[in-house]
Amino acid sequence: MSAIRAMNTADTDFSAQLRDLLAWESVSDGAVNETVNGIIADIRARGDAALLDYTNRFDGWQAADAADLEIPVARLEQAWNAIPSAQQRALEHAAHRVTVYHERQKGESWSYTEEDGTLLGQQVTPLDRVGLYVPGGKAAYPSSVLMNALPAKVAGVRELIMVVPTPRGELNELVLAAAHICGVDKVFAVGGAQAVAALAYGTESVPPVDKVVGPGNIYVATAKRAVFGQVGIDMVAGPSEILVVCDAGTDPDWVAMDLFSQAEHDEDAQSILVCPDAGFIARVRASIDKLLPTMEREPIIATALKERGALIVCRDMDEACEVANQIAPEHLELSVEDPMALLGKIRHAGAIFMGRYTSEPLGDYCAGPNHVLPTSRTARFSSPLGVYDFQKRSSLILVSREGAETLGRTASVLARGEGLTAHARSAEYRIEE
Repeated sequence: MSAIRAMNTADTDFSAQLRDLLAWESVSDGAVNETVNGIIADIRARGDAALLDYTNRFDGWQAADAADLEIPVARLEQAWNAIPSAQQRALEHAAHRVTVYHERQKGESWSYTEEDGTLLGQQVTPLDRVGLYVPGGKAAYPSSVLMNALPAKVAGVRELIMVVPTPRGELNELVLAAAHICGVDKVFAVGGAQAVAALAYGTESVPPVDKVVGPGNIYVATAKRAVFGQVGIDMVAGPSEILVVCDAGTDPDWVAMDLFSQAEHDEDAQSILVCPDAGFIARVRASIDKLLPTMEREPIIATALKERGALIVCRDMDEACEVANQIAPEHLELSVEDPMALLGKIRHAGAIFMGRYTSEPLGDYCAGPNHVLPTSRTARFSSPLGVYDFQKRSSLILVSREGAETLGRTASVLARGEGLTAHARSAEYRIEE
């Protein structure tokens, strides 16, 4: 029998059990922080020379000089031309859907004029330059290129700089092809905390950016947290998560594979099923036992299910939604007959997959919405990556002569109440006696 834990909301200590299950220390330990801070300081002090040293040391290939670190744009087109036509069509289809979805998120400038002629509003402008971190190493993710680059392009970002680690100097053709179709402007074969530092502060070769987005390992996440303030970041993401809420009407094999789909990411991933039917949960457990030996990443999935997975029996579907809101998952599947009836009860989730046929991987690759989502319960207060992350808003204030008198009197009273005389007199100078 599979080692995934069984839980029941009727247990007196269920809340404590759930709290323990969800506990995740995303904060780096002292040694990781010390290493990352040292790397950042070195990149700031020595620029390209430090970047070369770290690339040669960590990625296992010898770059002769900084020029070797940049992958020419022509190489991206070469990769595009070299991949099979089926992969080209898949990338084009996914890119089209992601672009169409994100076009709807684009914010527009606005303003209004008051009776006295005072104009107030908001001007929306894109970031100038964004850095995109794309993971390498154990796996390569062309989908990450699409999900990070395309919203930035829709937002109107002028320049997109991509960094990607290349262990042993090996380039992933599909990642490069995705960069080509997304219109990435520059690509550097660097990764790790050193790549984040280079994007944040710039080197002789890598231009400094305004925001760094994209997933990475603990060193990348720690570096993003450390450079925040110098640049913006999207989020500091934890392990991948899926919560399936089911009414017992979905094929148990489908549910088991949906749980596997996130568990195969890494041993810390979290897969949870909530259902009011104990018999159905038993059938899903049987499906897990049957299907797990067929999986290529069986050891990773088995560890993730054992350490952080759960099959939870609840009283009814209303309570299932309450549990979902407590968990605030990255991915929430409402695998039920009428998902719209439950949707209004869901307050916290990164992405909501509705109905029996909406498997989470469709969202990862090609449905359209972004797959960069809040993890570790941060869906309580944050949102998926979107066009709005690559735009900023400036307030517009144009006060008329008449308005200067009305607003000036109010500002004067409040400023003097705060003891800020210069503030008050600045406003008072515009008041006609």
